[in-house]
Amino acid sequence: MTEHGSSLPAGFVDTGAAARELVAELHAHPWGRSSPSVYETGRLVSLAPWLDGQAERLRFLIGTQRADGGWGLPDDGYSLVPTLSATEALLSALAAGDPAANARRAELVKAADHGLERLSRLLAPGRDLDVPDMPAVEHITPYLIALINARLDGAGDGPPAGLESWHDTGPLRAPAGMGGELLPLVRDLLDRGEAVPPKLLHALEIAGDAARSARSVRPERSGTVGASPAATAAWLGPAGTASGESGDPERAAARRYLEAAVEQHGGPVPVAVPITEFERGWVLGWLARAGVPLQSPGRALDDLLDGLRTSLGESGTGGGAGLPPDADTSSGALYALSLLGRPHPPDLLWNYETDTHFCTWQGENGRSVTTNAHVLEAFGQYLECTGGGERAARYAATTAKVALWLCEQQDRDGAWRDRWHASPYYATACAVPALARFGGDRCADAVERARRWVLETQRPDGSWGRWDGTAEETAYAVQILLLRQDGPPGRDASRAAARGAVYLRTAIHRSGQNELWMTNAISTTEPYLWHDKDIYHPITIVRAAILASLHLAQSRPQVTGA
Repeated sequence: MTEHGSSLPAGFVDTGAAARELVAELHAHPWGRSSPSVYETGRLVSLAPWLDGQAERLRFLIGTQRADGGWGLPDDGYSLVPTLSATEALLSALAAGDPAANARRAELVKAADHGLERLSRLLAPGRDLDVPDMPAVEHITPYLIALINARLDGAGDGPPAGLESWHDTGPLRAPAGMGGELLPLVRDLLDRGEAVPPKLLHALEIAGDAARSARSVRPERSGTVGASPAATAAWLGPAGTASGESGDPERAAARRYLEAAVEQHGGPVPVAVPITEFERGWVLGWLARAGVPLQSPGRALDDLLDGLRTSLGESGTGGGAGLPPDADTSSGALYALSLLGRPHPPDLLWNYETDTHFCTWQGENGRSVTTNAHVLEAFGQYLECTGGGERAARYAATTAKVALWLCEQQDRDGAWRDRWHASPYYATACAVPALARFGGDRCADAVERARRWVLETQRPDGSWGRWDGTAEETAYAVQILLLRQDGPPGRDASRAAARGAVYLRTAIHRSGQNELWMTNAISTTEPYLWHDKDIYHPITIVRAAILASLHLAQSRPQVTGA
């Protein structure tokens, strides 16, 4: 079976051509491509009403509200933060009375009322709400609750017209463990001109007025603060229009950054931008690992690899400009470089080593399975490519340590779960290939248990998914079954992978186009599953996952039946 032109079976995807398009896309869009965020867009409605696209942002919030009054995934814990942000944004726009809000006032009142009803149920006294472990959620939640309570407080102007019934309902109360104790400390540091921990810059908006022109905060050269439109808007302040024309180059750069972020979706904004290194490491690494040919015209691929290499400082690289270095993105970059013939020593990752595992960054509140899976791949692939030289023994010891820790984190059902993604199929798709390739015989049982779990959880239509079947999660499941070091897949795995590949191709064709890389249909119709301050969908990364899975399935006679 070949990958060219008419020799492809009917309905198959030309993965070589698709890969060239993805490489070109990475090169043409260096900030990365990601879905619009309800949380981040809501913050811009409140923090930067002067910014172009306000009417489109309000339209986006109204259009993405669910029938139950919430935003985000229907899962209660996942819906809390986006529902808080969207509801507060609508209240803010109504109170300000700007032209964009006045033009749709009745719709905004109805949506805000529905959002408040949903929040009153989510945050009802005595309710035990299971909120997922997402960045800064314990600080963002009380920050937003305080803003909403202030909007409804009778001691002030009271609720906006049309929402008077919320005047005497009493304040919303934060879930247990989210009392906001850190917020005054952060604000005090900023007021005194002292630095806050770098990881908090991504959520600088929690500092409220103290974030505005904070002396200890400086935008990156791109103009971003913390790779976040919300954090940047909070730093720039409500007088963004005037300040952008004041002659201050940093403030002018921050305004230009926000304008560029808005341009990506015509008003709404992503939760993190840029995501340059994160996107490039994942896309190139996943495609190369699956054996997808990555030839590209000109120097596009070389330029991408040069950029990844240059991004690696003493502590590695972060997801993009404005984000601090982390072990996860650094490992993804190192792994991609090794796979594509540019191995770079992974020693910098030892900055993140603990007694038992690797942290994503120093001071991490929690532990990440997927970060450690990527660390295992970075060390293991470098050792395999180069032999390791004089540090070979230490590299080998590190891979053994991480592999053992990963096996210990496996759940009883055979899956892994992680703090950076809502789906166990993603975490398991990170752990299984890493353990199968670099974990040795001691991890074989864990790998096999995971594959059995995948076989047992396939849906009747051939898909996989936590809530419903999705193309993204189906792609991860196919990779778990087919990325092997122990010979070809057995009959059950081959059949399941073949059904999964049919589901993927059907999802692509259902969008009206055969070219996966040319359509946003999958990106806009499936739930967002990745964790940041809000759930999001890294468009090009997910396309790469689907493309890698199709290549694996289409190139194996055991799966295609060829």
